[in-house]
Amino acid sequence: MTETLKKRLLDRRPQRVSSAGPAVSGVQSRIVARDPSQSVRRIGLRQPWHGDLYHRTLTLGWGSFIALAAVIYVAANMIFAWLYWLQPDSVANARPGSLLDMFFFSVETFATVGYGVMAPQTLYANVIMTIETLVGIMTVALTTGLLFTRVSRPTAQVLFAQVAVIDTYNGAPALMVRMGNQRRSQIIEATVGLTLLRSETTSEGRFMRRFHDLTLLRPRTPVFALSFTAIHLIDASSPLYGVTAQTLLSSESELLVTVTGLEETMGQTVHARTSYLPDEIRIGAHYSDIFSQDDTGRRSIDYSRFHAVEPTPDRTATGGV
Repeated sequence: MTETLKKRLLDRRPQRVSSAGPAVSGVQSRIVARDPSQSVRRIGLRQPWHGDLYHRTLTLGWGSFIALAAVIYVAANMIFAWLYWLQPDSVANARPGSLLDMFFFSVETFATVGYGVMAPQTLYANVIMTIETLVGIMTVALTTGLLFTRVSRPTAQVLFAQVAVIDTYNGAPALMVRMGNQRRSQIIEATVGLTLLRSETTSEGRFMRRFHDLTLLRPRTPVFALSFTAIHLIDASSPLYGVTAQTLLSSESELLVTVTGLEETMGQTVHARTSYLPDEIRIGAHYSDIFSQDDTGRRSIDYSRFHAVEPTPDRTATGGV
């Protein structure tokens, strides 16, 4: 591989292909986004604000979830406080015309605290109190269920290397992706998948995004305890055979990586995924060694070097073969 192509692939300014054909400069969107700013915009998809609220709530970050719960809690109590305030002297021992007292009485009723200082003293107030108690019980039940689901759902703490590498493996070019298990518990029967996504033009001249599965030398491991490196040989049967750095960039190629397995502590299936764009693939480089052994023979793994790569001297590792 020439140094010119290598520099093009390592360049941090990727190109994308328009439906018209020629490549134009811009930032490539990910199918598997690492953060919300990299996700693909969805245009023309109409969904009501109340559609799939359960799933949307579960996918919120913790900060947004707590803020949403606080807003709903305060808003609900303000609405019921206003309803109590509409009828003067509806709540005993409350200051006349005090919306703040009505709010605190609503909080006591909503949470079924009932300190006994303020109490409804009219039929109207008792009806509102009955409705609020029902709403409070249902809200607490829903919030508890959402919190339990968010905390108890199984997740895989898989650490993916920040870049993928293409280097020689047993004399042949190979694409490699390193991943590690950040938990002390093990993932049983872990299965790794590599897929190449790129833009292609059919013989009819139609633009399409195509998925190509990449065959791995070892697609599964019985025990994923520390680290695992997925290796795909770039031979004549590989979708990467014959590609160059320029075609990877112009075709908006994206490497998708998935990991699925059984978490031994929870006994449930967990999964993780990430993706690599062309400027996140290092040509002619290999991952730094992260394993070491002390004088007592005890082995250790250095995660501070997990993302480090080193150039491979006197080797030609290329995706254009």
